[in-house]
Amino acid sequence: MPFALWRAVAPAVLALAAAPALAQTAADSLGTFELPTLQRVLDYQPRLPLRVLTADGVEIAQFGTERRIFVPLAQVPKRLQDAVVAIEDIRFREHNGLDTRGIARAAWATLSSPITGGMKQGGSTITQQVTRMLLLTHQFSAERKIKEMILARRVEAAVGKDRVLEIYLNEIVLGPRIHGFGAAAQHYFGKTLPALTLAETAMLAGLPQNPYYANPATNFERATTRQRIVLARLLEIGQISKAEHDSARNEKIAVRPGGAHAPDRVNAGHVAEMARLAVTELLGDAALTRGIQVRTSLRAGDQRAAQAALRQAQLAHDRRGPWRGPEAEERLPDGDGPAVDRAAAAALRDHRDDDLLRVALVLRAGPREVLAMLPGGERVRVVGDGLGWVQAALARSAKPALRRGAVVRLQRDSRGWVFSQWPQAQGALVALDPASGRVRALVGSFDFGRSPFNHATQAWRQPGSAIKPLLISAALEKGVMPSTLIDDAPFSSADGWSPKNSDGRGTARSDPVGDRNLARREW
Repeated sequence: MPFALWRAVAPAVLALAAAPALAQTAADSLGTFELPTLQRVLDYQPRLPLRVLTADGVEIAQFGTERRIFVPLAQVPKRLQDAVVAIEDIRFREHNGLDTRGIARAAWATLSSPITGGMKQGGSTITQQVTRMLLLTHQFSAERKIKEMILARRVEAAVGKDRVLEIYLNEIVLGPRIHGFGAAAQHYFGKTLPALTLAETAMLAGLPQNPYYANPATNFERATTRQRIVLARLLEIGQISKAEHDSARNEKIAVRPGGAHAPDRVNAGHVAEMARLAVTELLGDAALTRGIQVRTSLRAGDQRAAQAALRQAQLAHDRRGPWRGPEAEERLPDGDGPAVDRAAAAALRDHRDDDLLRVALVLRAGPREVLAMLPGGERVRVVGDGLGWVQAALARSAKPALRRGAVVRLQRDSRGWVFSQWPQAQGALVALDPASGRVRALVGSFDFGRSPFNHATQAWRQPGSAIKPLLISAALEKGVMPSTLIDDAPFSSADGWSPKNSDGRGTARSDPVGDRNLARREW
């Protein structure tokens, strides 16, 4: 760097490096700043969502502005702790809340970027980030930065390193409404923290810097770039071996499709909504932040069986009709290669995926094979019987047509990948325990996300002959016996309504009184 430039920027670099001591001295001796108390750190109460569970303890859903699974530090795998510290605050265990070397390095990189082309860097320690999250705002100003430095030292002195790291691992934002690594592991991979592989651990550890830019569900390529930076850092400081590094880089990571349930969850959106309404009616919005758990009478196995049975029945019913065509049409660049993959991935972000009916974008369509891409970049082929339902749509003049750029639904069965579609008809299923009357399974529609209306409890239907056991049991309670005679003569109300059977017989007679004795029967 030219000497003249160094003379210009050196005072600023030195001032930033000395800022922690200067800020502390100013605050302690002059009382310059009005600082918040440390109460939110000393009595850390994470905002925990309302959780709805089955009777046997399987999670159905979470409700709340922040999705979080609080994990005590003792239960967080050390490899995840090491990865986060390595990439976020390498001297976390050495400093007292402020890393003066890190501040100086960030200042130098920021000031020299117009000359060297370097990127702006942050100098905040994990403790400073916790201080900012719990005690201050995220709006940048010189005053807030100095307050952050002062409070960070006080926070560490008050609660210690382990508590600071525990709060950070459970509070940091890692995606839309995703707070903490416990919730992130479930959201992106459908796993608990101990079940994560090294590759998945590194991908999560790379998220805090910018969880929206490098979100694994929406931009897997950027998430992979961050993951490799974390792996390289772990290798550099000796936390992992070269073999572990290379194996993690080459591991194929499966990110959960958007909207899909974790493998250990139960799909019961309508029951979850019934529980949410009941609890918020009692406790108000506070029910969504107190970590309340609602245990329903559902049985996980019964609910899964009911969900699968209803969905398969509705899909079978829908397949009796014609294929209705693509859900949408997207434009793709010509040819094939990375540009097409990027365009397809971007197009699929606007379409909701499903764990059964996978959304896919057609890359090539022919009478014998259709090549399509799933979210996440996986390419699949539909051939043979899988094309039977859409064969007519593959003709050049077909309407609707199945061509390159079509957004479709695919389903995997014993034949491989086959075309499918969202069924138009709706259905519902309720299974009760005959001994207790408790609900063992309830499915209110094919898909709660597309149809939150609960066809099991909100729809009004004629009971038909199903009403007879209720009427007969009520009659028995009132003393009616099998030998009791019941007058079933034709009836007409004052406004002219006459009930009749479905076959048209049993209508009201012109002279019901004269024939009444003929209609008396023994029950």
